[in-house]
Amino acid sequence: MKKGEPYLLLLMGAVALVLSGTNPYDRTTWILEVTPVLIVVPLLLATGKRFPFTPLVYRLIFIHALILMLGGHYTYARVPLGFWVQDLFDLARNHYDRLGHLAQGFIPAMVVREILLRKSPLARGKWLFFLVVCVCLAGSAFYEFIEWWAALLGGEAADSFLGTQGDVWDTQWDMFLAFLGSMASQMLLAGVHDREMGRMGVASGRE
Repeated sequence: MKKGEPYLLLLMGAVALVLSGTNPYDRTTWILEVTPVLIVVPLLLATGKRFPFTPLVYRLIFIHALILMLGGHYTYARVPLGFWVQDLFDLARNHYDRLGHLAQGFIPAMVVREILLRKSPLARGKWLFFLVVCVCLAGSAFYEFIEWWAALLGGEAADSFLGTQGDVWDTQWDMFLAFLGSMASQMLLAGVHDREMGRMGVASGRE
């Protein structure tokens, strides 16, 4: 990663957060949607010197943050990109939230993979692949718990956060897409990820 790139990503993310929070469709929904960003970024800043991730992971986290912030600004059911895809393919609903939940598996998979390879005895192979998928699926399920609790506390006010759009199978679809994303990420990016860890001198094993 180029020396100034982390600062550039942080700056662009901060600008995107401000734009996202400017006159959002629903302020409560915006807060709920961007809360993961507000938690993860300080953690990355606090641990960056002690445990720097690979450039691939930082870039993926940045992309995930943009997905969350865009969804928070419009609410997932009203993102213009989703309407464009809906019209293009004559779909029954705005599927931007599907992208969000696919990313919920695709991007954390690389984070989990790197932590397990660097901080546990696990080596590359079937068990690593399996456990990364399990952690991502558990994370997706926990996020569905949060949506459930928000619905219990907020009632109709939480509808925009839930974004089910009348789909009774929305929860199952969300977890299934995170499941697919976690597998696709490892199949597509594992080689790049390994090379970047190798260049950092943290290819495997406990640090």
